[in-house]
Amino acid sequence: MAYDRIMNFGGSFSDSILPDKINIMNVSFMIDRLDEKLGGCAGNIAYNLAVLDVKGVIVSSVGRDFARYEETLAALALPLDGITRCENELTAGAYIITDRSNNQITAFNPGAMRNPALYNFDNLEPDDFVIVSPGNLDDMRRIPRISKEKGTRCIFDPGQQLPVLTGEELIAAISGSYMLICNDYEFELICQKTGKTLEEITNMAKNVIVTLGGKGSRVYNDNSVFMVPPVVPKQIVDPTGAGDAYRSGLLKGLSLRLSVLESARIGSATASFCVETLGTQATFTLDECKKRHQDAFGVSF
Repeated sequence: MAYDRIMNFGGSFSDSILPDKINIMNVSFMIDRLDEKLGGCAGNIAYNLAVLDVKGVIVSSVGRDFARYEETLAALALPLDGITRCENELTAGAYIITDRSNNQITAFNPGAMRNPALYNFDNLEPDDFVIVSPGNLDDMRRIPRISKEKGTRCIFDPGQQLPVLTGEELIAAISGSYMLICNDYEFELICQKTGKTLEEITNMAKNVIVTLGGKGSRVYNDNSVFMVPPVVPKQIVDPTGAGDAYRSGLLKGLSLRLSVLESARIGSATASFCVETLGTQATFTLDECKKRHQDAFGVSF
């Protein structure tokens, strides 16, 4: 769970940063616009899932400034019992400056995310899906283990936390999981850190999905490989958060007991709405998503 502060700088960073003076750099940028958006992988996935009429339980830690985010989640009738409140911290925050060439400088304050979520997983059922996306490292290490012990279907999505997870930790989380999902760069990094080949990684989890940005996604399932084309957005405003939206559509399909391939196609449709929106939580309806999916793939869900 995080607040995203997105800032636009009308100039170019290169005009203010002197490469030969990088050791004494002291720069300031006058921004043209600042937007504060609700974000964080857990919040993004749960938000888009709620739009798709699935109410997921968010397991995350938040700070004393959570009230505004809480109002949005409550309006969507999302359960809040998985959220741990840390009154001595601020909710995690990303501070992103983008220049006119779409170069970005980002600072991230983990804030409350430093604390593991104190959620009781005793009520997990075999039919449940547990998606473990970037967040508190202790949670990312222990929740896959708890999920597998409970016999639930664990989707491991290490994302931005890959650099700090060891090869042994990655192998433990991926092995026996229902799914590994990551982008193509992250997949290469997983292979490098674990010392495993593509074939070995795809045999460790029941399913593997590798997203390819504007080129769609690749699904490894039952010793077969399938390509899922992207659903073309009406306009490209901001691709940030499209991966989380994809995961929401994927989970929607899985909740309907569709195949992984069919579910990935819903993910592709859902992601297209996020690309059209500034921020990581898109504005769309279930009916709009169904229509866009129908137009792209010729079938409804």
